[in-house]
Order: sequence, then structure tokens, then C-alpha cells
Amino acid sequence: MCTDCGCSIRGMEGNEGEHSHDGGKTFHSHEHEAKEHSHADGHSHEHQEAHEHLHHNPQLNDAKTISVIKKILDKNDQEANHNRKHLEEHGILGINLMSSPGSGKTTLLEYLADVANFKFAVVEGDLETERDANRLRAKGIHAEQIQTGTACHLDAFMVHKGLHHMPLEEIDVCFVENVGNLVCPASYDVGTHLNIVLVSVPEGEDKIAKYPVMFRQADLILITKTDLLPHFKYDVEQEKCDARRIKPNVDILEVNVNDIDSVKAVAEWIEFKRKMRM
Repeated sequence: MCTDCGCSIRGMEGNEGEHSHDGGKTFHSHEHEAKEHSHADGHSHEHQEAHEHLHHNPQLNDAKTISVIKKILDKNDQEANHNRKHLEEHGILGINLMSSPGSGKTTLLEYLADVANFKFAVVEGDLETERDANRLRAKGIHAEQIQTGTACHLDAFMVHKGLHHMPLEEIDVCFVENVGNLVCPASYDVGTHLNIVLVSVPEGEDKIAKYPVMFRQADLILITKTDLLPHFKYDVEQEKCDARRIKPNVDILEVNVNDIDSVKAVAEWIEFKRKMRM
């Protein structure tokens, strides 16, 4: 169950120990350790943030519901740690792309394919269809589609399934393009190392202030579609101030895919972060 809207999550329960073998390149059966790669109390930052949301949602704030959500989040954190460890074993940087629908996640990936010095693949999340995955495949990008059905975000188990089919020996970066949503994806660790959050000019200049939980998770914020600034009331500098009030050390880039240098700046940021981890 989603901590914010109560949506169901497919594949969160009953998946332990079902990891298949594939020539040693995919996951193996194992017993997860709840405290692996976590905070001292055994829970991730996202997990703690999610529990804070419970106290402000009267529909979810009862003992039985809280107990169920805690179990789900614990399992998700364990699976996320497993995903992250597996990426690290292959020398891969994992990046979670999050935004509202239409902010330009898929378009950014299409343009990155033309300028990036690193090789990448994508776990693509949508409620239905393979349209975005097919767009990426047309650019020669390996993309694995995850259809979430009723779930408004990806979780670590869904990403785990996508990673089974990734050419891990051939890539440097694995993007998880999360479901378009500025609320729920922020509460679920999917097993990546970095979060990039996009916000586009046409969405209006209040999204960062109105959705602080999402932007607090960001390592990089991309203000996209800046070529449309002449047509919208949008104060870029105020948006940057709002972002740094929420997270003082966050990096921010302005992106316009018609200005290829702005896309190159994103690729350079990712490459810098990747090399730091090598």
C-alpha cells in the first residue's frame, strides 16, 4: 500500500527467495539483511520519510494499517539494498528519474543517447503501454518496460524484475524512469544511488514549494523546457531559491533539448558522479 494515496503495490510480498539464475549475471536466491546499506536504526531515509507521512494522513493512520505499511517498507528497503549491491558489483551507477507526467524524462534520455560518453540502459515505469520504452529502443537504448497497473510508482521489487533483463556487463549507468508522479515515488527506495528530479516550465512556478518531499530527495534538479520561458509566467531564480531552501546543497541545471549544450551539461554531471564512484 502506498503511504500517500493507498494504492496497491504489485510484487511487494511473497517475492523473497524467488530470484532466478542466468549465467551468474542476474540475481541469486538469498536471505536479505534488513540493516544492509541502511541507517543505524535499520531503515532508509525514504523509509523514515514515509512513516512521517502516516501521521498526517487520517485514512492511513491506524495501528493495523501502519503495521502493514511498515512491513511493506521494510521488505522494499531490503530489496532496494540488494538491487544497489548488484549494480555496484557490476560497476554500474543507478539513477532514479522522477517527475510529474510530461516533464521530459523520456525526451532527456533520448537526447542523452546522442551526447553521453557512458553507456546506459533504462528500466521504464508506466501504468500501461510500452510507448516510452519503444521510443528509447528506437534510439538504440536497451529499455525494459515495467507496467505497474494501479500503482503510481515503481518499487524495488519491480525494478528487480527489470534488472534481470539488463545487459549489465555492457552498461555504465542504469536509469530507472519512474512513473510520472510528484508524490509517491519519493517514499520508495528502488535501489539506485542518485535521484534526479525534473520540473518543467509549463507546470508552473510553484511545484517545488508544493511538493517538498520529492525535491528533498533530489541530488540534481532539472528545470526543463526553458525554451518556453517567454510564454509562461515562471521565475527560474525563485524556483532555485525554493529548491535550496528545501535542500541547500542540491545541484540545479536548466535544460532545453533544443540547446544541446544544456543536455551535455547533464551528461557531464552524471559522468562526474560516475567517476567519483569508480
